[in-house]
Amino acid sequence: MIAPPETDGIRQQRPALSPLVSLRSVSKTFDNGTEALRGFSLDAGKGQFLSLLGPSGCGKSTALRILAGLAEPSGGTVEWHDGLGPASLGKREIGFVFQEPTLMPWASVFDNVWLPLRLKGVARAAARDPIIESLAMVGLESFAESYPRELSGGMRMRVSIARALVTRPQLLLMDEPFAALDEITRFRLNDELLSLWQKFGWTVVFVTHSVFESVYLSERIVVMTARPGRTHADIAIEKPYPRSEAFRLSPAYNDHCRQVSDALHAGMES
Repeated sequence: MIAPPETDGIRQQRPALSPLVSLRSVSKTFDNGTEALRGFSLDAGKGQFLSLLGPSGCGKSTALRILAGLAEPSGGTVEWHDGLGPASLGKREIGFVFQEPTLMPWASVFDNVWLPLRLKGVARAAARDPIIESLAMVGLESFAESYPRELSGGMRMRVSIARALVTRPQLLLMDEPFAALDEITRFRLNDELLSLWQKFGWTVVFVTHSVFESVYLSERIVVMTARPGRTHADIAIEKPYPRSEAFRLSPAYNDHCRQVSDALHAGMES
């Protein structure tokens, strides 16, 4: 693992946060023999915005699925620090936003957002208030009765985010959610996501291929090696929030992007 040198000005923006969830020396080998992760460790601090950055196939999405309880590690452990105990995964509220919106085309926006509550046994009428509140968070409350085919790509992604937020998660996992969007829409959704995160204080683990996106969004960036994924660098981004276009145009942003890019290229070769 490469730590930033003491002289480079990269520091935690806030005091060290106590972790919400940790991966401890996690490995994952699939049935076909592909080794996705090897000895990968990670602490996601409470209320922190953390990005996982690395080349394609390095195990970023696999790490996210293990955090969500959607996949079991082949080795190592997942440790929660919320006092609920190791057998309480089903009681934890975890939101997951995938790279594609994965909406049900036959269902309205309202019913798509209802899905996580429906799976918990919450009736449609009882779910109305949290659904409308979640749609309002992403600016789509007036589209509750629309269908996915009637929405733009950015709007469909907003619905996917609202669906992840409807259970009021303590942990929000996002797997390259804006990768397929045009740059203007992506920048706008970056800003909207940061605004929601600042307001509600979720712990966010965000997977991306983009150095620029990771630096703009994150308090911390974990740079991973090529497969099997390991931690190559853990870099803090010290700039305060809210962030804006002025940050994107600043020398500090360029310096951070250069440092993270260098770490990414070194990680791909290690």
